[in-house]
Amino acid sequence: MSPELRQKVRLANPVHFLALGFGSGLAPKMPGTFGTLAALPIVWGISSYLSLEWYLAITILVCLSGIWICHKTAQDMQVHDDSSIVWDEVAGMLITMIAVPMSWQNLLLGFVLFRLFDIVKPWPISLLDKHVHGGFGIMIDDVVAGIFALGCLHLVLYLGWLSI
Repeated sequence: MSPELRQKVRLANPVHFLALGFGSGLAPKMPGTFGTLAALPIVWGISSYLSLEWYLAITILVCLSGIWICHKTAQDMQVHDDSSIVWDEVAGMLITMIAVPMSWQNLLLGFVLFRLFDIVKPWPISLLDKHVHGGFGIMIDDVVAGIFALGCLHLVLYLGWLSI
């Protein structure tokens, strides 16, 4: 993040704090990966201690609130989708792990699959990334990447390619 942008965001601002993935988006390299890593304890915690219904409710809340959180932070930064905004990665990782039995192996595979889809951006993720703007645009490509990773992870588990 450039020094000019750094002056426009404050971790003391709760909206910026969330958009920047609790500060993980300020990593000098690979902020998306660090944002996804910041999501892992959240995923582990809510998956391990809450019912699937609560997991889904929290995931939906993270996704819907993320539209405003990312929009407001991008607006404050005066940049469309700065790489330091990583709340969308948190949402994508939560989606990836919906109804997945919690184990470190499943969490690792979910992380790798989500990052793969988020980085490679196969169609329609690339189309959404290029043509949808604002807070919804920041969020939607990672939501779809999370859905793709979720599908692949459930397929791997269903076929028994990974024992938990």
